Amino acid sequence: MKPGSKDIKVFLKFTEEELSILQDNTWQMAESFGLDRRIDNLTGKRKVGFFSWDFECLEMVVDDLRQQQNIDKNINDGLYDKIKQALDYIENSK
Repeated sequence: MKPGSKDIKVFLKFTEEELSILQDNTWQMAESFGLDRRIDNLTGKRKVGFFSWDFECLEMVVDDLRQQQNIDKNINDGLYDKIKQALDYIENSK
C-alpha cells in the first residue's frame, strides 16, 4: 500500500524485549506488504516510522500474543499500549 498525502507516519522505538517478541512472530505479518521484513531488520537503535495499517497489523499480532502463557505479560502489555497510543494519535490527528 502506498501512503497518500494525508497519511500520518508515527515514529516508535522498540525496546530489545519488545523487538524480540515482534521478530519471533513475524510469521503472523506475512500479508502485510513487507512489514514482516521491516520488523526482522530492526535493531532497536533508532525510531522507525509506521503508518496506521502497519500499526493495525502489529496490534493484531500483539493482541493474539496476550493469550499465550510463554510471553512476559508486562512487556507484552507495554508493547500493546505503545501501539494503541500510536493508533489513537493517528486517529485523533485526522
